[in-house]
Amino acid sequence: MIRRFPLLAAMTMSLLAGCAAVPKDQPRIAPLAAATTGLTATDIAPIPADWWTALGDAQLDRIMADAMAGSPTLAAALARVRAAEAGIAANRAGLLPHLGVDVDEERQRLSEKYIIPPPYGGSTQWVGTAQANLSWTLDFAGKQKALVDQARAGARAAALDAAAAKIALSGAVAQTYLNLARADAQAKIAAAFVASREQSLSLARSRIRNQLASNFDARAAETLVAEAKQAQVRAEGDRQLMIHALAALAGKGADYYATVTPPSLALDRTLPLPGALPADLLGRRADIQAAQARIDAASAGRRAARADFFPNVDLKAFIGAQALGLGALFTSGAIAYGGGPAIHLPIFEGGRLSANYRGATAQIDVAIADYNDLVVQAVKQAADALSSVQTSAAEAEQQARTLAALQDTVRLDTIRLRTGLGSRLDILASDDRLLQARQAQVNIAADGAVRRVQLLVALGGGFENSPAVADAAAGASMRARP
Repeated sequence: MIRRFPLLAAMTMSLLAGCAAVPKDQPRIAPLAAATTGLTATDIAPIPADWWTALGDAQLDRIMADAMAGSPTLAAALARVRAAEAGIAANRAGLLPHLGVDVDEERQRLSEKYIIPPPYGGSTQWVGTAQANLSWTLDFAGKQKALVDQARAGARAAALDAAAAKIALSGAVAQTYLNLARADAQAKIAAAFVASREQSLSLARSRIRNQLASNFDARAAETLVAEAKQAQVRAEGDRQLMIHALAALAGKGADYYATVTPPSLALDRTLPLPGALPADLLGRRADIQAAQARIDAASAGRRAARADFFPNVDLKAFIGAQALGLGALFTSGAIAYGGGPAIHLPIFEGGRLSANYRGATAQIDVAIADYNDLVVQAVKQAADALSSVQTSAAEAEQQARTLAALQDTVRLDTIRLRTGLGSRLDILASDDRLLQARQAQVNIAADGAVRRVQLLVALGGGFENSPAVADAAAGASMRARP
């Protein structure tokens, strides 16, 4: 059999001999599992993709739509997705036959001391070649398939990064808008402060005229008025900064500022939030699934590096014409053709293949370590946000009691003034304390609203695995492959 088919026997022996030894190098880090992170609570219902509509502010909905359409950050993330998808097509092309045509015609003096005898040898002739070339990599070792898998995992990661960028953008817009609502509310309270303390100043001046007070009382009242006006200016400045930030998030310029009017939302509006960390937190977050996809990409890169240790077989063929002289190139006698296998055997590479394989294995550990760090930070972020929401709720409850007590004090001081048992100064002092309590209440309410948004974003922010990225979490089977 071997004598009858010497070429087949030689190819078989070459393929077997060409299988270089693959280093026994394995990943050293294992991905964290949900069970090891304390995520044992009952799963919560999915968060709506447009969760911010629960705040009930049409202007917020408009700004959010502008941000999703015009944010440069989100546009860059989507452009990276398109680039990654093009990479899949480029690597998939390596599995298909390649056909090309080359035509060459040049004026050349032919050596009279070489293989061409006279009269052509020693003369100057047109030397032409027209050739069609066909090549096809059989990919027996699976390198090209691994490169396609790597590109596909990279595209999944890019798509998930874009989803994560969208969630982060929606959270940033909502938090900025809530701080705008805070600044508006504080500006109104500051205006009331100014009016109250101007009344105190007017009363102090009246008492001075009636020789019932000294200039010290007037100076003290003037200081309080100045402090109240300073708080009003600060609140208005904060409002302008929030408007500028919203325009930047929406990808707009200064002409956008005038379109932002005072918010109409209530800071105590509820959002769809859990009372404990959900067990499926790791599957809810797009950034964590993107990290999983990068582990898959690194694993595919390792398989591609492993394939370099095995022989590579290509099928090649050509047909064309070769001739001396322009007229002879297109005659039947000028036709040339051929074909056959081309084999590359990695016999000695100076350690390059082993180094590449160890490097590819290390890249898996890098991707897993990045994934583990992201998981730990995600759990901490969600736990911190949940604790902050609970703390804000307790603070709001206590502040409500304080506000109610101060309102009752103002009511009693008003009764005492009407019955002649109290003074106008007592009412103004109580009003000041009540306004300060209202300032604190607005801050607590705004902080609570911001923290609820932060918790919602930490839980995935309405991310849903679309069909384009549904397999981003399917990397466990790929990571188990050598």
